[in-house]
Amino acid sequence: MISLLAPGQGSQKPGFMNAWLEIVAYRKDIEIMSDAIKVDLIKHGTVSDEVTIRDTAIAQPLIVAATIASANLIRHEDAEATAGHSVGEVAAGYLSGILNQSDAIQLVNVRAQAMAKAAAGTDTGMAAVLGGDATEVLATLEKLSLTAANYNGAGQIVAAGKSQDIVALSENPPAGSKVIVLSVAGAFHTQYMDPAKKELEIFTQSLSVSDPTKTIWSNHAAERITSGQEYLDLLVGQVANSVRWDLCMSTMVDAGVTAVIELSPAGTLAGLAKRGMPGVEVLALKDPNDIEQANKILERN
Repeated sequence: MISLLAPGQGSQKPGFMNAWLEIVAYRKDIEIMSDAIKVDLIKHGTVSDEVTIRDTAIAQPLIVAATIASANLIRHEDAEATAGHSVGEVAAGYLSGILNQSDAIQLVNVRAQAMAKAAAGTDTGMAAVLGGDATEVLATLEKLSLTAANYNGAGQIVAAGKSQDIVALSENPPAGSKVIVLSVAGAFHTQYMDPAKKELEIFTQSLSVSDPTKTIWSNHAAERITSGQEYLDLLVGQVANSVRWDLCMSTMVDAGVTAVIELSPAGTLAGLAKRGMPGVEVLALKDPNDIEQANKILERN
């Protein structure tokens, strides 16, 4: 079984679209999605600086558009399964047949703007805790009133909460761990995102979705999603709840996944998979040169 991985926020880098945009079909997809949400995704994927593309309202549609456009260049229909990390679940909804391309980009645009507004309400942030004993890490977060927002597996937990508490964590990390403060606008996947959850719920009521045509696993608890409505319900709740990517990886292994392809902008999930999914073939679709190898993997399926 081959699974496609849709990356989350933080995977984008300035200029990451440059080589991709030389492909006519890719550029056309990005132009269509840009027009749909009135955001110049080509500009943001080529010349915008890091500060600009880290803005939640820009980052999320930029990542999802790039993921969808890169998927459309490979034989993605031959993959049997998919999963997306955080905002990547929107792209995974497209890959699984739940959402069409237009609804996916509209949905992520609403999600991004709602989360950006929620983040502006309180001075919050996030930090990655690498290594250390997981029990001790979680105990430290609780003591500092921080939430484990992302359980990324491979010895990585992302903490989220008030900025002052993030600073305290970075100044006194749990034994054996390293803390990296992330350049994000707020405490995503925590109670601070509740206002965004309400706004997203209203929007999803207007969507017409299909049941998945391939296996898709949720960030909530790595459960297999069986209907379009279940997908929307879980996606709405996801913005204010922890991402259990650790469970997604272990569930994929248990389900018999033998290869994973991380779509563009790739690298982060592929790195986690190499450490957290031993024995599974991993490919990161970093640039157009990787298309041939991706199709070879899909053809073997």
